[in-house]
Amino acid sequence: MSLPAVLIVVAALFCVGLYGALSQQVVVMVMMGLELMLNAVILAVAAVLWFLAPQIDGAVLLLVVLAAMTVEMAMGFAVATVLHRSRQSDMTDMAADLAG
Repeated sequence: MSLPAVLIVVAALFCVGLYGALSQQVVVMVMMGLELMLNAVILAVAAVLWFLAPQIDGAVLLLVVLAAMTVEMAMGFAVATVLHRSRQSDMTDMAADLAG
């Protein structure tokens, strides 16, 4: 597979994630869209690193980013769980007053 073909897949994955994040009102679905977008970025970085300089340093960087993303999504799901338990709702418009 060539780099342009991988980047086309990345663009499609990112667009699907963007649509999912912007069109949904359920917190978990928005987070799934964000996860797809982050995976598209990671795939793009991995493809560029693989095609330009196939070294082990790029793989280590991707593993660190993947670990950080996993922790971030776990914290997001924890916030969604707390929101559901406290408000009995999982809609994003019900979470607007959490900042204040």
